[in-house]
Amino acid sequence: MKIDKQKPVLVTGATGYLAGWLVKELLENGINVHAAVRNPDNLGKVQHLLDMAENSPGNIIFFKADLLEEGSYELAMENCELVYHTASPFVLKVKNNRKDLIEPALHGTQNVLNAANKCNSVKRVVVTSSCAAIYGDAIDLKDALDGEFTEENWNTTSSENHQAYSYSKLLAEKEAWKMQKNQDRWDLITINPSLIVGPGTNPKATSGSFDIMKQMGNGMMKMGAPEMSIGAVDVRDVAHAHFLAGYTESAQGRYITSKETVKFLELADMLRPNFGAKYPLPKKNLPKWLLWLFGPLAGMSRKEVSRSIGHPWKANNSKGIKELGMTYRSLDKAVNEMFQQLIDSEQIK
Repeated sequence: MKIDKQKPVLVTGATGYLAGWLVKELLENGINVHAAVRNPDNLGKVQHLLDMAENSPGNIIFFKADLLEEGSYELAMENCELVYHTASPFVLKVKNNRKDLIEPALHGTQNVLNAANKCNSVKRVVVTSSCAAIYGDAIDLKDALDGEFTEENWNTTSSENHQAYSYSKLLAEKEAWKMQKNQDRWDLITINPSLIVGPGTNPKATSGSFDIMKQMGNGMMKMGAPEMSIGAVDVRDVAHAHFLAGYTESAQGRYITSKETVKFLELADMLRPNFGAKYPLPKKNLPKWLLWLFGPLAGMSRKEVSRSIGHPWKANNSKGIKELGMTYRSLDKAVNEMFQQLIDSEQIK
């Protein structure tokens, strides 16, 4: 599918952590961005995007839209051949799994794709999914072919009451593929990143990723880090994967976007040379039995502890490298820039 770079592009959730870097790359390539946000008048949320446009060949226009408001993306989508749906909540602690995670992810996707069905200019939709739609807990790796997760894998172990965030991403992506198959005008590509790290374009950026970094810096992990293996990737690489997926004619299907497997303690080790003297970074792994006892107090269920702690994790990112031309930058630099940004914005004291 060939996408015309002269046509505007819609980015949903444009004030988000990942979306900020995607908007920046689009603007720098001279592409005009239709930025869908909840409140275009909130300068604290949109000023950094206005500043980007000021210094770029591309232009930005803001549209008021809400994930749960049916039809609210239709105006923003007019004349767009390409739609990036990045808006979806990623928070570590929620009061109500269904209301705070599942409904915004699922209904938001339906809302955006319903608008795509009504908008005759749309040719391609790129949805920000997640590795969370590919697996639920690290223990699921034992069922993966050749001992690594690929785009062929789907999360079959999460539910509303266990790994609800992962479940929300699974339901949203499944729904996107179902809706794509029911029409033949626009194609669908999903980007499935692992844990996203790196600085935000907005110094006050918020995401579950930042919460993990804050816990490392504010002493919550000073007794030790959970021995958990995860994939991690620089936010700028994930944004670039979205850009490539939008404009690579032959792009198709899902793309795992992950640099490498790390443990929380390894992330702390990356920070130690610059920040270890001043901040209580974890120096060891917590024993699993201790997490079993106290995990629920920190929001980690015993089922999560048993299925994730101490288990290996591995994903194959070769499809994106081969088909999109993806390359990956150092995690070390991304993690250090992210931590420094949290200090500069006084989110870590």
